[in-house]
Amino acid sequence: MTLDGWIQIALFCAVVLALVKPLGLYMTRVFTGVPTPLSPVLGPVERGLYRLAGIDADHEQSWLGYGLAMLAFHALGFVLLYAVLRLQAVLPLNPMDQAAVAPDLAFNTAASFVTNTNWQNYGGESTLSYLSQILGLTHQNFLSAATGIALAVALIRGFARASARTVGSFWVDLTRCTLYLLLPLCAALTLFYVAQGMPQTLAPSVAATTLEGAQQTIAVGPVASQVAIKMLGTNGGGFFNANAAHPFENPTALANVVQMVTIFALGAGLTNVFGRMVGDERQGWAILAAMMLLFVAGTAVTYWAEAAGSPVLNGLGLTGGNLEGKEVRFGIPASALFAVVTTAASCGAVNAMHDSFTALGGLVPMLNMQLGEIIVGGVGAGLYGMLVFVVVAIFVAGLMVGRTPEYLGKKIEAREVKMAMLAVLCLPLMMLGLTALATVLPAGLAGPANAGPHGFSEILYAFTSAAANNGSAFGGLTGNTLFYNVTLALGMLVGRFFVILPALAIAGSLAAKKRVPASAGTFPTDGGLFVGLLVGVILIVGGLTFFPSLALGPVVEHLAGAAGQTFATGG
Repeated sequence: MTLDGWIQIALFCAVVLALVKPLGLYMTRVFTGVPTPLSPVLGPVERGLYRLAGIDADHEQSWLGYGLAMLAFHALGFVLLYAVLRLQAVLPLNPMDQAAVAPDLAFNTAASFVTNTNWQNYGGESTLSYLSQILGLTHQNFLSAATGIALAVALIRGFARASARTVGSFWVDLTRCTLYLLLPLCAALTLFYVAQGMPQTLAPSVAATTLEGAQQTIAVGPVASQVAIKMLGTNGGGFFNANAAHPFENPTALANVVQMVTIFALGAGLTNVFGRMVGDERQGWAILAAMMLLFVAGTAVTYWAEAAGSPVLNGLGLTGGNLEGKEVRFGIPASALFAVVTTAASCGAVNAMHDSFTALGGLVPMLNMQLGEIIVGGVGAGLYGMLVFVVVAIFVAGLMVGRTPEYLGKKIEAREVKMAMLAVLCLPLMMLGLTALATVLPAGLAGPANAGPHGFSEILYAFTSAAANNGSAFGGLTGNTLFYNVTLALGMLVGRFFVILPALAIAGSLAAKKRVPASAGTFPTDGGLFVGLLVGVILIVGGLTFFPSLALGPVVEHLAGAAGQTFATGG
């Protein structure tokens, strides 16, 4: 580890924290209907969209109506994306004459992008047409990200309102998020990325002659626009197979930093939205403090593990840290930081190959996902995931003092706790259940490229990534098979919607409750004691749920590596 590496990490944290208040203020104005500087231009567009779709902007929905609208919207999006992928051979904007995507791969990809997972069992430049990249993937990148933010705002309203039957309008929240937030920011980011050297064209691939005289095909396309929403919306699906390690998808050190900051920016800003909408900004800062404690700890472990390198290679005199699978232009600090950022959020973009990380270096990204990606998390998804843990933490605090738990003046009762635990437990059910299935069936065992603990880690990482809606992978797993395409898609769908619906149920239940005045026995939720309790509950619940599986993979691999045993892997 070096001072330069720690300075990079510290500067990243400082930039993210500096953006929290301005983004929080702007998003609060957007979702509370207060005019913004863009309102004179976009207001008529917003009203025109409502008239075109037959939406009454003043009509709000119950939590159930909000959830059903969301499910119907994404069901239609799934069908559209599946159709585009299956028909791409006969659709326009296909200069490289890409064939139709196979049915099982199209099913997996449609589930992946509709759920904001962006798991890719294919190489983008060698599989998809430009129309599929634009109308299929980029389109869903916007809508899945907007859905996550809209659902977080609906849950915030549940805490902020009293004796109410509604949590907002899904259609209004989705429209405002896309129109006032995602589109303007992505337009600016696209121009920045083009200036940094990222392609943005509909021209076909370029044929080039190398210095050795060989012929090479250089893939280009509408890259910058997809990367902008891929990072800002914590989607993560790359235009190229190498994702953010590709020089056209991440051309400079500055572009690399901006991509990491945009992964965290909106998720961190939503904690400030929460504080503003419930009338106490300190509540938002407390939640962000818990997130950042976990993030800094994970970054420190990953950076240390990668800088220390492999015990086997160090024993051979190959010191200087683990650079296998990393871009030399980014180095170990930026690669380790990117890995933690992308898995703390539900992004999944990678600028280094996680399969080549050391055992403990690969453990932290996996643990980030297994905790539910509540460390900032996906845009919106991280906040409502964290608020689910807040409900559990407040319940635990109530048990310790022997009184009905309260949070922000709302009593946390059996219904809220049951819904919270349903949201928490559906993730290990899919992650561990599908991993167990894959490790006993021949179709599942055919996937890993490595034997022993690391092969198990490749399977576990895949289903963890799918259910957590992350999308990153230990690349040694061959996932483009019927078994993995179907099971991973199942994990993505359950991991997305079986968390969303309980969270909405909590929002509806809390919105209907009366506010209870604070008393001498009310547990303060804006200080260090609450932050410590929340972090402790997250680690205890995550540890009890996942430690047996982790012990079989990265931990065993690390211990074996320290003892001088080798595995057929860079980790």
